Formats: sequence, C-alpha cells, structure tokens
Amino acid sequence: MENEKKELDQYTRNVLEQGVSRRNFLRNSAFGAVGAGLLSVPGMASTAAKAGADKKEEAFGKSSDGAATLPFLPRPKPIAEKEITATHTFDVVVIGAGAAGVPAALAAAESGARVAVIQKAPFALSQGNTGSGIDLAHSEKAGVEALVAKICEDSSHRCNPALIRQWAYNSGEAVSWVIDRAKQGGSPVIDQGNQQHGDVMELSGYKLNWVTSFFGPKPYTTGDGMRHLAITAEKAGVQFFYNTPAEQLVQSKSGEVQGVIAKDRDGKFVRFLAKKGVILATGDYQNNKPMCDYFVPDVKNFGRKQMGKTGDGFVMAYWAGGVIEPIGHTKMLHDFDGGPAPMCDMPFLSVTRDGKRFVNETVAMSVTNNYLRDAKNAGHYAQIFDADYMTQAQGWPGKAIPPEGLKNYMPDVEGPKKGVFPSLTNTHVANTLEELAGKLEVDPVQLAATVKRYNELVALGKDDDFGKPAKYLKPVVKAPFYGIHRTVRVSAICSGMLVNENHQALDGEGKAIRGLYVIGNLGGGFYGGVDYPLTVYGLSLGRCYTFGYLAGRHVAKL
Repeated sequence: MENEKKELDQYTRNVLEQGVSRRNFLRNSAFGAVGAGLLSVPGMASTAAKAGADKKEEAFGKSSDGAATLPFLPRPKPIAEKEITATHTFDVVVIGAGAAGVPAALAAAESGARVAVIQKAPFALSQGNTGSGIDLAHSEKAGVEALVAKICEDSSHRCNPALIRQWAYNSGEAVSWVIDRAKQGGSPVIDQGNQQHGDVMELSGYKLNWVTSFFGPKPYTTGDGMRHLAITAEKAGVQFFYNTPAEQLVQSKSGEVQGVIAKDRDGKFVRFLAKKGVILATGDYQNNKPMCDYFVPDVKNFGRKQMGKTGDGFVMAYWAGGVIEPIGHTKMLHDFDGGPAPMCDMPFLSVTRDGKRFVNETVAMSVTNNYLRDAKNAGHYAQIFDADYMTQAQGWPGKAIPPEGLKNYMPDVEGPKKGVFPSLTNTHVANTLEELAGKLEVDPVQLAATVKRYNELVALGKDDDFGKPAKYLKPVVKAPFYGIHRTVRVSAICSGMLVNENHQALDGEGKAIRGLYVIGNLGGGFYGGVDYPLTVYGLSLGRCYTFGYLAGRHVAKL
C-alpha cells in the first residue's frame, strides 16, 4: 500500500543514518580522519589525519584485508576454489532451521521451489511455546489498527509500522498454516484461540480475536514443534543439511548474493548455490559477548537461555552490504518457570538478593530487568506474599494460583511438575520469614526489616517509599509465607538487519541487495524499544512464523 511505502521510507532513512554498515563505517572513519586534519595547524593536516585514522583502526580492529572494522564483524577469509569439495544447486537456500527458517523452507517448497536448509546444529532449534496471529475474519479492522498503534507505542515508536501491519494482516493465516503443517508432522500442537489474550481482545473499543499456536506444555516446546514441522518439510522435498555451519555468502562482483559456502559434518567446504535467493534465519547474537557489549550493554550480567547464538548471520549480512539497526537493541528477558506465569505481573512486595525492596511493583516483569542489571542481582528478585494472597489479589492484573497449584513450582515438593522445566522451579513456602529467606537465598535480617517497613506503609495507606497505588498495598503478616524467586535471563535479542517489505536486505544506500533475504530475530524493524513488549503473548514466535511464511513464498515465486 502507498501508506506502507511512505512509512517504510521514513523508517529506512532513520536507520540508514544511524545504523551500522560498511558504508557508514567507512564514511565515519574518513570524516574522523579529515576532521582531525581540519582541526590541526597548517602543514600538519596529513599527519593528524593519519593519527586519527590509526586511532580509529586501533579502537575497531582490522579485517583480513587491512580495512578498519568492528572486531565482532571480521571480514570472512577468502575460500579458494580448490578447497570446495562439492557444489549443490537449489532454487532457495535457507540458512538456519528455527521458528522462521523452517516455515520459510516449507512455504518455498509448497510454492514449487527446490529448497535446501543448512543448520549448524544437529537438528532444528527454537524456544518458547506460544505463537500468535490475528483472526481477521472475527476482528474489526479498527481493532487491528489500534493494535498496530499499541505495538508501535510499546516499541518506543522506533519500529517500522509497515512491518507491524504486515504481521497483523497476515499472521492469522500464517499461524494457522504452521499449526496444520506441524500436526501433519506429528506435533500435538493446538490452537488456543483467545485463551492467552484477555488483555488484547478489545482495544479502543474495537474487537480482536486470535489464532494461537501452543507447542506444549513443557518440556515440549516450539523447538520440538519445529522438528515436527521439518518432517512435513522433508516430505515436501526440502533437503536439510544438519551439522553444516555457514561460513560465508557467495556474492557476484555486482553484489548479488548467489549462495553460501558451509562446512559439512566432516569439516569440508561445500557450496550451496541459490537460483532465486538466500534466506538468512540464523537468530540473534546473545552468546557473542563483544556484540552484546556494543549493541546492548545492559545484558552484560544476565544469564542466557540459548546457546550457539553467535551472530553468524549478522557477519554474513554485514559484509554483503547490509545495515545493522542502531545501538540500543531490543532485549527480551523473563522467567515463566520460577513461578506461575499468570502471577509474574502481580504487584506483590518484591525484593532483591539483599532482601531490600527496589521498585514500585506495578512495573511489569518484562522490564524489571532494568532494575537488576548489577553483577550481584543479575536478574534475581523475589515476590513475597502471605497466606491471604488469594483474597488480597482479587482484581489484580494476572491470575493468582491457589496454594495447591503453587506446589507445581516448588522444588522441595515431591511429585511430577507439569508445564515447566523442573530444574528452574523456584517457589517456596515457610512458616516464618526467616525460613523463607533461607529458601529464597536472600538476607533474612534485611528481609524482616523490609517486611516490617512495608507493613507500616500498608497501615498508613500510602506508599511513601515507591508510590505504589494504595489498592495494591496488602500486609505480609499471616503464616505461611510465600516467595517466588524469579531469575530473568536473556531469551532473545530482537533487533537485526534493515529489510524492506519483502524482507530483502537493504544496503547502506537503502537499495535492495539482490538475492539476500533476512527473517526471524536476524531481521530488523519490528521492535525498537529497550525491552521486548509483552503487548501480545506470543508476538515473537508469531512474527517469526509469519515472516518466514511470507518470505519463503515470495522468494520461491521470483
């Protein structure tokens, strides 16, 4: 739509000016060097300029050809033709078998393309359980637009509205398709419909309804679901090459991406050529410390939920001419295993590892990490409440789980745990605050003092310390006492490469890079805030499914 095009152009211009690309890097390096010369005394310009350039290169490092570059974006070393042991030709080559890559491969195959998927892990990988899409047939268009506006707001208005709309108007179809095709591969996936979307079934007075894939309960996750979807993809003719990490893209002199060189399970170089296009779906870079330190330093002290996410796709796309979104990438941190997910945003008294209150507890869990970035707390905090919590929490956000249900999250209660990873459960009950502090691993003396002060505020009817609304001030006085020790860790980093509405990578001038498409958490433009917005539960996976589905079909039809 014309409206989409204007919004995309505006967003693109912003990222082109501020993003990380070879074009910007070389331009800024040159400007820094020339600037040093202009500010020097006459006759010393060349020396000063060279000194400035040397300092720039010292700070950023050098690539294999001697050019200045960022250390976590090393230029791939050329691979000699004689080192390539085999060449395979397909219509579409997908790099990465995750929640975006597997749908992209299947969608392309169903559109008539010969498709290969190369994956560095021994199988398809993903995480989480829920992927969401809008049921357009049972939603009001004004409601869809209200949701687009809400997601833009919750992303600090730094996202690309055209991509949000693309998800909104295609996600129901895509998620339904993923559910159907995963079932064909043997998955127990179900459509939960509106079950998880009570807060977004009506916006601005307009109705919304949902299609919601649920790959669960845990320990079954979307990772298992993508492996089932891969079975369907193989039946459709997709060839999967596991234990085959991509090394570098194959690019013509004109800049067109024509394929990829990878290492097979024997360590030999194999070339995969793509007649129509390469789709990069390699995920984020959360396990690449230098990249994290540069783009999202706030996550320095937090644990990671995934392994092997080293930013390989970023390096490949960058050296193909792509643009990485500006510094300040969107991070996703939460904990739905330590205690019940429906209680994560309930404004119970919350304390740090020291046992001190640290926040107005109406702050959502999705952003609580910003108060816990130090090395000591590193995402750890505890929610504290007493025996009357079921009565006290009536009318609060979320849903209070009865004491019997809390046992599912208690590691010291024997019996099977359902819908959680048992090793991560961390909910406790005790007859005294001192005993509870021991189980929660917080300072018992400080916890007692914190609870005493909190109860004084409750009696006062005003939160003079943090300003929490009086309706959420409830005493912690009646045994047994409960505590949920939550540990928010990095689930994903959700910022990536600049793309257009076809998910084709753009270069430093805003021009499409022929043959290169980028989806999943490697694709940029969908978020923009400091933290992933929990506006819609399952938005992340829903976006991956949708853009994989659309990109696969688009490239196959070229």
